[in-house]
Amino acid sequence: MEKYILALDQGTTSSRAILFDRVGKPVARGQRPLTQIYPSPGWVEHDPEEIWLTQWAAVEDCLKGAGVGGDQIAAVGVTNQRETTVLWDRGTGRPVANAIAWQCRRTADECARLRDMGVEDQVRRRTGLVLDPYFSATKVAWLLDHVPHLRARAEAGAIAFGTVDSWLVYKLTGGRRHLTDFSNASRTLLFNIHSLDWDPDLLELCRVPRAVCPQVIDSTAIVGHTQSELFGRELPIAGIVGDQQAALYGHGCHKPGEAKCTYGTGAFVLMNTGDVPVASAHGLLTTIAWGERGRVQYALEGSIFAAGAVVQWLRDELKIVDQASETEALAQSVPDTGDVYFVPAFVGLGAPYWDSYARGTVVGLTRGTDRAHLTRAALESIAYQTRDVLDAMADAFHHRPKLLKADGAAIQNNFLAQFQADMLGCPLARASFSETTAWGAALLAGRAVGFYRDADTPRWSQTAGAVFEPRLDAGRRDHLYRRWKTAVSRAREWAERN
Repeated sequence: MEKYILALDQGTTSSRAILFDRVGKPVARGQRPLTQIYPSPGWVEHDPEEIWLTQWAAVEDCLKGAGVGGDQIAAVGVTNQRETTVLWDRGTGRPVANAIAWQCRRTADECARLRDMGVEDQVRRRTGLVLDPYFSATKVAWLLDHVPHLRARAEAGAIAFGTVDSWLVYKLTGGRRHLTDFSNASRTLLFNIHSLDWDPDLLELCRVPRAVCPQVIDSTAIVGHTQSELFGRELPIAGIVGDQQAALYGHGCHKPGEAKCTYGTGAFVLMNTGDVPVASAHGLLTTIAWGERGRVQYALEGSIFAAGAVVQWLRDELKIVDQASETEALAQSVPDTGDVYFVPAFVGLGAPYWDSYARGTVVGLTRGTDRAHLTRAALESIAYQTRDVLDAMADAFHHRPKLLKADGAAIQNNFLAQFQADMLGCPLARASFSETTAWGAALLAGRAVGFYRDADTPRWSQTAGAVFEPRLDAGRRDHLYRRWKTAVSRAREWAERN
């Protein structure tokens, strides 16, 4: 009987499930949309129960479409949107509030207060992160402070905290396991990436009780089993990894200096730095890539908050296009942007700026600016932000990748892929298939149960689908980038602090 690995890929805007065969090919998919909740400007939430229900519906769709039963699944791997924060009652298993999503900026003032206390260097040394609302710690504290009686219940051990992987594993195991892996723990602002444990000083600083925190485990290991009611039998859960680290693994970036960018709702550039955590003076994050047998690999990361979200905004709010696919031809219909620059700081700017008070800005408009110029400027903004990050990586690691591996829906746009190569001055290799994130989780799970024997096989999924070589001369590239930096300066510190 044919066997498969089932990967659960719970993302910001949808929940997906993908079956992979022995050679790493995706043979079936299921996908369900996830509702975005915007209670106030700059706030983003998800319903935890909807996260679970859409994820399970995606699994059912996937298995039904493939005609596959639980007895054909060798293991389950989980990958997830990171930093998004869920709190639930240990007794009932029910969420105590909506999840606060990674994009949410409601704790910007709390992060500013902590920075004013002069603790950011201490936090950065221990976590590799910056004090920003992006991460989980201040989200946890906000919920504990704003949901009635929740802090007292948390301190008494009645409340569980987890990122989305923890919530899914809790649901999959029928409440038997409360855990996370090294990669997700390293995104909470509470985990010491050197001692590999929850940091008591950071827990106290951020006012998060140790009792709410999950157990931290390897990214590739059998960590529990699903309820038998779900698949007709218990299945091993054998791989857990944050979505961007999963994509790094799935791209085959297993050696120091290899890098990838995933162009989803946001864009995330990661470079493998091996067993050494590399610090950055330019706003990059030092994060754990994955853990195996109690040892971890590290990565440098640059997080860009708005990539595919830029195209969604053009489509859904401005209604410049009916379909995202239309932006490619529209951008190519004009020779340039007419010196228009679009800084998509809808929820602030991520790396290397970390400006929670930046806001979306369009500069250079003239009477002749039309929707094609604005569309082209929007797509180009994604490439400029990626260069911001890779320039900072080259400074920190003293190495510039000779090739950028890429995946995600936004980079399927050929105009963007070519302009990205032009702006970086190095080739961009687009993955031959779009499931790199899920594949990373599947590969980790498959290795844990012996389904896949080593990190270098199968190779099918690591073949580039298309390679875009840079065409733009260096002088023009540098001129455009300088103008981008000027546009960014206009967007900085726009929103006022409360």
